[in-house]
Amino acid sequence: MKTYTKANLEQIVMMQLENLNAMNDLLCIMKVQNELLHNVNKKLKDEISEFKEKQFTYPTGKRNQK
Repeated sequence: MKTYTKANLEQIVMMQLENLNAMNDLLCIMKVQNELLHNVNKKLKDEISEFKEKQFTYPTGKRNQK
């Protein structure tokens, strides 16, 4: 069985706190990226809808009809 000193425990707790802060930073970054992706997807969806509304049908001509 390993015994820990107060200094060892403090070091472990500080390392865990650093890891938690790093994970929080990553979560914040992921939240911003998610919002950006959501906005881009919405814009793309709107542009596709506009394109479909403006889409023209071209008449097919009868080629080489004799």
